[in-house]
Amino acid sequence: MLFHREGFKIIFFTMLILGVINFLSYQFIGENWISKSILFVSLVFFILILQFFRNPSRKTIINDSHVIAPADGTVVVIEDVEETEYFKDKRKQVSIFMSPINVHVNRNPISGLVKYAKYHPGKYLVAWHPKSSTENERTTVVIANSKAEVLFRQIAGALAKRIVYYVKEGDQVQQGNEMGFIKFGSRIDLYLPLTAQIKVQLQEKTRGGETVIATLA
Repeated sequence: MLFHREGFKIIFFTMLILGVINFLSYQFIGENWISKSILFVSLVFFILILQFFRNPSRKTIINDSHVIAPADGTVVVIEDVEETEYFKDKRKQVSIFMSPINVHVNRNPISGLVKYAKYHPGKYLVAWHPKSSTENERTTVVIANSKAEVLFRQIAGALAKRIVYYVKEGDQVQQGNEMGFIKFGSRIDLYLPLTAQIKVQLQEKTRGGETVIATLA
């Protein structure tokens, strides 16, 4: 299993701190149920950290007519909305909620030119809160190909305190390639043309880089 580079420091310092805690517990408490309980809790916590930063390989079938899932998670919103930051008109919104147990690597939903990329500092409301799309820490990225422009927004959740994105305006990006990472629980909103045909349903599980979210007319 590969681990994401965003987790290397956290994994190292977590291992170091837990090692010190368990060393001290055996030195001062001895080998009894208390020190064994501390060891058990430490192992469980460390395994949770490792699984959060896992970075499995994904095989993306490149198709300019497809919008693929930018993240693992659960589809929690499918609706027509007014997009007010870039398009300033009606779009189809599809939102994917990422729980702390999901892979948190974010991927490009289409290939094309990055026409817009902006970071917004903000609050840390729970990711499913209606105002999280406009008030939480977030990024907005727009990619254009021959079919359409697709906007997607990384949104921090109550636990997520850092959004990372690796693309900038003017970049040529490939569908399915890594574009960023959100730490500890979050959400991604996709804004698609009204003519897009949605291929997922509410509560459906998605796999970043593989699940087809919609087809573009």
